[in-house]
Amino acid sequence: MSDLIRLLPDSVANQIAAGEVIQRPASVIKELVENSVDAGAKTIHVLVVDAGRTSIQVIDDGKGMSETDARLSFERHATSKIKEAADLFALHTMGFRGEALASIAAVSQVELQTRREEDEIGTQLMIAGSKVLSQEPVSCPVGSNFKVENLFFNVPARRKFLKTNVTELSNILTAYERIVLVYPDIHFTLHHNGTELMNLRPGTLRQRIADVFGKQYHQDLLPVEVQTAMCTIKGFVSKPEAARKKSGQDYFFVNGRFMKHPYFHKAVMSAYDRLIPEGMQIPYFLYFEVEPSEIDVNIHPTKTEIKFENEQAIWQILSASVRDAIGKFCEVPTIEFDTQGRPEIPVFDPSHDDIAAPRVQYNPDYNPFKNAGTSGSSAFSKNSKVSNTPDPAWESLYEGLTPQREATQQSFFEEEQTTLQPQSPTEILSEKSPAHYQYKGRYLMTAVKSGLMIIDQHRADIRIRYERYIKDLNNHTANTQKLLFPETVTFSPSDAVVLEQVMTDMADIGFDLSDLGGHTFAINGVPAGIEGLDPVQLIRQMVTDAQNPIESLNSQIALSLARSAAIPYGQILNNEEMESIINELFSCSNVNYTPDGKAILCILPQGDIEQLLG
Repeated sequence: MSDLIRLLPDSVANQIAAGEVIQRPASVIKELVENSVDAGAKTIHVLVVDAGRTSIQVIDDGKGMSETDARLSFERHATSKIKEAADLFALHTMGFRGEALASIAAVSQVELQTRREEDEIGTQLMIAGSKVLSQEPVSCPVGSNFKVENLFFNVPARRKFLKTNVTELSNILTAYERIVLVYPDIHFTLHHNGTELMNLRPGTLRQRIADVFGKQYHQDLLPVEVQTAMCTIKGFVSKPEAARKKSGQDYFFVNGRFMKHPYFHKAVMSAYDRLIPEGMQIPYFLYFEVEPSEIDVNIHPTKTEIKFENEQAIWQILSASVRDAIGKFCEVPTIEFDTQGRPEIPVFDPSHDDIAAPRVQYNPDYNPFKNAGTSGSSAFSKNSKVSNTPDPAWESLYEGLTPQREATQQSFFEEEQTTLQPQSPTEILSEKSPAHYQYKGRYLMTAVKSGLMIIDQHRADIRIRYERYIKDLNNHTANTQKLLFPETVTFSPSDAVVLEQVMTDMADIGFDLSDLGGHTFAINGVPAGIEGLDPVQLIRQMVTDAQNPIESLNSQIALSLARSAAIPYGQILNNEEMESIINELFSCSNVNYTPDGKAILCILPQGDIEQLLG
């Protein structure tokens, strides 16, 4: 019998490694840009075509490579970052495994031009599917120029499962942001299909954050800085009023490397307890400096998971530093200009000794049994004379009330003595009482034949508006309310890509937006019927929700707008408004649940009520 175990060819081994290291075009950009940073580049240009499907080009002015190094860099486990196993515990570079370039070359066509400063001429290397096609001298500037074309050309299954260009471009921007936020002293640019998406000049960290995510971050950031023998933590957290439902801007960096750490995220959010509503998130940008020997980054190929030797102690340091930053911000006094209608409180002047103590004035002769029918203010009037004779026509005030009360009681509590059977929405609607009651500004209560129906007013309005917006999206018949003074909203590059994807659908709902350039958009009109809402915050929330849609993109847009425009808890409604909500709810396709699966109504059976009161 022949032997079964054989050594895999290098090309096959590289494709297997590429399955973990190179997952999508964003992975290629991450690896190439990190190599440029490790090479000491001060300027890095990234050019992308068709979200990386067609071409990815990374140009830097780093050290460059010699002819031999250029050839050897594409071999598996070839690296200049470490020399022995002990170097893994003293890492100061982004890469160290030596798998990135080999993995990229295994699933794409790569062209490399590179030259060192001491060399008069550079070298050009052509590789496709791990096979070297050519290597020859070339005239090129100092640094490296990687061009990766036709990603996954030899792995059709991987290329087939790539997402749309908008999704892949959003992933590229997310990976790019994680790098540019670490190196504010490096000039980064990013172009997609010839359009400039980012041009980040060298500057301070605060300026880099504002350049990436928008100028509004200038006034929302609170500095955090603490130095201990265990670690150093620097960066920024946001003010409590900058909280959002889905932040997306929560960044941890350890020794210049992006990290995901749910345990540390909990430390940051615990500092905002009772300062922000439940379920809200806070943007933050925190940078840890820890001894490389006290962390382990060699856990996952993407290097986003890191183990800490003193994790619990660092958690406490982080939580205390964030609380300190918030405390300093809260101590700053604020000037309140809206004082109209407030009582004036006089300032006590000790030099005036003629200040009389306040006195309580009352009428000692007042007798409530002799002055029946007088108002409360008459008790303090000595000269008031009010007759205590009852009005002989008092019975006319109550005419017609008794029969109506009896009829209401009969309609509320009349019930068959047989076992209750499930009722359709039509049957419930036909048997409901014409009078409704609002409980604590949250629930609508109305009597039906089978018992007491309780409706959540906010969720009911979400269902009503959701189906209305879905109909507008399908029929393109929404009405737009023009703004007298158009407002502007600025997004980060990744959010701007998402907004451009959904602008057509938002126009079908009733939004009128125009692109002003520089990821800034003008809000010229909003859907009719949402007066009173902040259009800037509304559009920001819709873009955030559209990044992770629950169902289809249209459904997510309609649901996001319905949540924002629905009747809030605490709003007082009259009987006509409650009647309108109930009627519109029962005309919807689903009266029981909101689009995201939350219950809208319930019925308390008459038998249960009698048992409770029995």
